[in-house]
Amino acid sequence: MVNSLFINLPIENLKKSVDFFSQLGFTFNAQFTDEQSTCMIISDNIFVMLLEKAKFQGFIEKPIASREATEAILALSCDSADEVRTLTEKALELGARKLNEPEDMGFMFSWGFEDLDGHLWDVFWMNPDHVM
Repeated sequence: MVNSLFINLPIENLKKSVDFFSQLGFTFNAQFTDEQSTCMIISDNIFVMLLEKAKFQGFIEKPIASREATEAILALSCDSADEVRTLTEKALELGARKLNEPEDMGFMFSWGFEDLDGHLWDVFWMNPDHVM
């Protein structure tokens, strides 16, 4: 069975992306880092490979989706609504674009942003007592 998840994302500039995500509190695995790519650690078993477009293109035959297209929304679960607010507000301060308005449904709170390369991130908290 699957034991880890590595998401690969094309980026324009490795240094800018690392600076952005570092300021959001993420760390990187040097073992999977070179001049064009790095491995951002989300959790013990979830990672995002940030690859400059030339390197990313080497893995695929189709064109890389443009900033005007959406292929996925990456959803990050936080421990509290306050963590959602803090992370999203920091991303917006660092130049991310607001994806939507904060949404409080009582049992769940979410807010999202578009990172510097146009990738969509939905940050949310869900009350564990509400989940079956």
